[in-house]
Amino acid sequence: MTTTQIDLQTKLGRLTLPNPILVASGTFGYAREMEGIVDLPRLGGILPKTITAEPRIGNAPWRTVETSAGLLNAIGLDNDGLDAFLEHHLPYLAGLGTPIIVSVAGRTVEDFTELARRVGQCDGMSAIELNLSCPNVSGGIDFGTNAESCREVVASARNACDVPILAKLTPNVTRIADIAQGAADGGADAVCLINTVLGMAVDWKKRRPILGNGMGGLSGPAIKPIALRCVHQVRQAVDIPIIGIGGVANIDDVMQFLVTGASAVQIGTANYYDPTVSMRLIDQLPAALDELNASTLTEIIGTLT
Repeated sequence: MTTTQIDLQTKLGRLTLPNPILVASGTFGYAREMEGIVDLPRLGGILPKTITAEPRIGNAPWRTVETSAGLLNAIGLDNDGLDAFLEHHLPYLAGLGTPIIVSVAGRTVEDFTELARRVGQCDGMSAIELNLSCPNVSGGIDFGTNAESCREVVASARNACDVPILAKLTPNVTRIADIAQGAADGGADAVCLINTVLGMAVDWKKRRPILGNGMGGLSGPAIKPIALRCVHQVRQAVDIPIIGIGGVANIDDVMQFLVTGASAVQIGTANYYDPTVSMRLIDQLPAALDELNASTLTEIIGTLT
């Protein structure tokens, strides 16, 4: 077959995407920042930075530390707040012609529910990602570490709106499949695996943590084996579509996530040092599928033996 005959469309519950290459929340700004660098309408989906009900200034510096195989961040969900997002950012995003998945975070079930209700009423967005697992934000309940809490918040958000709901989960748990089952029981259309891994950097001369928050979330190549393990465990145990996140930087990474069980991937840290990586991966994906004699993504998703 020719690569022009290959169908890159992928389905996540009620959400259909033109291709499986998405950009992760918190690594792509509000997308305006990447205009002129990335052909935004070609993306499978855009997740702008996580929004909260009120504006947040985030954590004290230092907020990021480069590690030998990744990046530690303790940004603290610095964002403009819901009202500013709906007024200034969503209209721009809605005009890009690509699926917009709005990432939201709250401290209580009621916070998530109200965010889902208000965002879900808006035109121009395709789905909501519930950020249940940010490791460097204090306060509230960490809904991503308890299956029943996860089920409760997902169910409440789903009941508050008509758009697809994605649940972003943390790897900082004993059994991630249990949490994913809670999300599935709550009605999530898909789970996003994984958020960052809790980590720390130390200045031994000052005998102090380097990050102002003390600890932060590790992302990048260092966490890909953990992310693949989580995708595999959830794929084996729970009947729910998966978006793979963690160290995606080249076509081999993409294909590893797909055959392990993810229906799509999000690019995070790589956006910082290789801003056009998403375009390259979209270009390379048809040939990679053809190498496996596949003409659709469905033929290879979860085919790990």
